[in-house]
Amino acid sequence: MRTAYRVETVRAAERALMARLPEGTLMTRAAAGLAAACAGLLRPRTRGARVVVLAGSGDNGGDALYAGARLARRGVAVTAVLLSPERAHPGGLAALRAAGGRVAPPEGARELIARAALVVDGITGIGGRGGLRPAAQELAAAAAERAVPVVAVDLPSGVDADTGEVHGAAVRAALTVTFGALKPGLLIDPAREYAGKVRLVDIGLGPELPPEPDVAAFDDADVAALLPRPATETDKYRRGVVGVVAGSERYPGAAVLAVGGALRGGAGAVRYVGPAADAVISRYPETLVSAGPPHRAGRVQAWVVGPGLGTGPGPERTVAEVLDSDVPVLVDADGLARLDIEQVRARSAPTVLTPHAGEAARLLGRDRASVEAGRLAAVRELAERYGATALLKGSTTLVADATGPVVANTTGTPWLATAGSGDVLSGLIGALVAAGLRPREAAATGAHLHGRAGQEAPPPPMASTIAEALPRVWSGLL
Repeated sequence: MRTAYRVETVRAAERALMARLPEGTLMTRAAAGLAAACAGLLRPRTRGARVVVLAGSGDNGGDALYAGARLARRGVAVTAVLLSPERAHPGGLAALRAAGGRVAPPEGARELIARAALVVDGITGIGGRGGLRPAAQELAAAAAERAVPVVAVDLPSGVDADTGEVHGAAVRAALTVTFGALKPGLLIDPAREYAGKVRLVDIGLGPELPPEPDVAAFDDADVAALLPRPATETDKYRRGVVGVVAGSERYPGAAVLAVGGALRGGAGAVRYVGPAADAVISRYPETLVSAGPPHRAGRVQAWVVGPGLGTGPGPERTVAEVLDSDVPVLVDADGLARLDIEQVRARSAPTVLTPHAGEAARLLGRDRASVEAGRLAAVRELAERYGATALLKGSTTLVADATGPVVANTTGTPWLATAGSGDVLSGLIGALVAAGLRPREAAATGAHLHGRAGQEAPPPPMASTIAEALPRVWSGLL
């Protein structure tokens, strides 16, 4: 599992560690890791390669300058452009000059960047807020125009380390070398898109960091450990029976896809309630169908309600009836438009909400752009306001509840942006909840599997082929 911590937490850990180490030890460790990463990108031609270091004030610029000194000692032609010469890190600047590196003013830096093999972004780092200032913006634009690879120091300058938000211009890096711990912005879009590949350099912070991070990202091993495995003595109820209330005369496919996601998600049985029974049985004859209402469908251990329900008073009553049950309920798509917040908050059993940004905006009474720009804040607000587990879909799917860190899913692919993909995800998560996973873990596990299936399905994938790819993903993890 990858873990990420807020800037304040990282700095507190750094202070605690620095109090026990000789002065400059952490910066030396950071610079060594940064220089090694840069050298790796320059290979096989390191000696004589031109590198431009964009150095701002403070420790971030110091890390960049010390790394530049290490590269210069390897024969790299390093030039540092100081954006605030009077505030440049004195030790780093002296080390660079002693190693044979050059210093240049921002004027004329565009020409230096145009001839460079690599640019090191040490402008602002984790303490930056807001977009780049004009001088830095011009240099970042020069690197982008010439397609010169950029290595960001700790974090691309101009993005918010704690939230992943980007306000104004920011550096787009090919590689971000971060120190001690990941920062939330490196896992969450839109900032994640600016970071490129991310490499974590261990500088010894681990023992000083709290056991619970602010944001986490599951890897394959975490998901494999959570996947339900039937015991020798089992039956369909021990494996989990999920009820699916979905589809309408206009959208029968939503029911088929949600049921498919539940069956491919390992459910012991799926009970379908709705008007698309013929379409569901035709595709999945193992489904147990019912004309409704939901409370007459039979025993279930979790409900999925909403995909393709359509509009009108009927769906509203159906959603309310499902929420009146005493088992976990996942609400998606059309069901989200018919939520009674007080009913959700009053439930004794867990509720999972799975909106995309537009649906989340309606649930929060905000505009979509603000949700997309501040995804971390939005998913936390959804979880708190509704007293539910919230899964916010998107380029980075985020999962939050009242306890524990937000989970960022990083297996997603743009190919998942296809009609019906979310219906498959709903059924998949519902099956995992019915199997006994806690809602937060079920949502994060489902998002991870769904993303892997999007990668596994033959391109261009459809929602149905994403569902069909799920067994291959499972088998690769078990």
